[in-house]
Amino acid sequence: MAAFTATCCGRALKMVVFLARLVFQLLAVYAVVLLLVYVCQRSLQYFPDKNHPGDPKESAAPSMREVELRTEDGLTLNAWFAAPVKRDGKIVVMYHGNAGHIGHRAVKAQHFIDKGMGVLLVEYRGFGGNIGSPSEQGLYKDGRAALSFLEKQEYANAQLVIYGESIGSGVATQMAYEIQPRYLILEAPFSSAAAVAKKRYFFLPVDWLMKDRFDNIDKIGGIKTNLLIVHGDEDSVIPIELAQMLYEQANHPKEFITINGGHHNDLYDHHAGHVVTEWLEKQIAAEEPAVKPEE
Repeated sequence: MAAFTATCCGRALKMVVFLARLVFQLLAVYAVVLLLVYVCQRSLQYFPDKNHPGDPKESAAPSMREVELRTEDGLTLNAWFAAPVKRDGKIVVMYHGNAGHIGHRAVKAQHFIDKGMGVLLVEYRGFGGNIGSPSEQGLYKDGRAALSFLEKQEYANAQLVIYGESIGSGVATQMAYEIQPRYLILEAPFSSAAAVAKKRYFFLPVDWLMKDRFDNIDKIGGIKTNLLIVHGDEDSVIPIELAQMLYEQANHPKEFITINGGHHNDLYDHHAGHVVTEWLEKQIAAEEPAVKPEE
C-alpha cells in the first residue's frame, strides 16, 4: 500500500512539474509575442503604398496639381490640390485612410470638384513617395502642414471642410479639434484605434501595448462643428458600432448616415459620394444669407 501511494505521489509530482514547465514555456512564448508586437506594431498598423501617385493630370481628378507641404519637423511632402471655382468657395481637406496613396482617392476628390469646391488631397509621411515613417504624432504634423499650406494661400478657416477616411478620421478629428472648422466629415471612422485593435487582437493587452491610439472619442466632444459620419453597415474592418459610439459623444448639429451594403473600402461604390456632397451643399446653402426678392 505504501509503495502504491509513493508511486501515485511520484506520478502526480511529475505531472505537476510537467504542467509547470508547460505553463512557463507558454508564458515565455506569450512574452516574446508581446515584445514583438510592441516593437513592430506600426508595421501592423500602417500599410503605406510607397509608390509615387504619378501625375494628377492622368488621374480621375485631372484638374488637380501637385503641391508641396512642409511639416514642422522639416519634411517636404507631396500633395494634390485643386482650387475652388470661387475664391471664397469651400475647400475639402481630405485625410485618406490606411493603405494606398492619394492617387487612389482622386475619384472621391472629383465629386467635390464637380460641385465647384476645392480639394487638398493630403499625403502622409511614408506614403505615396514621401520620406519618413508614419506615426500618430507624425500624421498630425502632416495634417497641420496641409492647413498651413492653405493659410499661406490666404484661404480662411471658415472655407475649410475637414474630411477624414478610416485612420484619416483620427487626423481629421485632431485637426478639427485644433481649428474648429464649420464642417467635419468622417468616413468609416472609429472611436479609437485601440478599440479597433481590441476587437482584432482580443488576446493581447492592447491598452498597455498600443502607442498610436488616435483617441477620437476623447476629442469629439470638444469640437463644435457641423458633423457628418458615413459608415457601411457591413464594415468588417471598423465595425459600425465604433462609429456610432463616436457619434453619440459628438455635439449637435450632427448626422449619421448608414450606407446599406457598404463595406470598409467601397462606400463610394454605394453612392456615398452623392450622399456626402448633397449633405454638404445643403449645409452651405443654409449658411448663406437669404436673398430678398426684388420689389
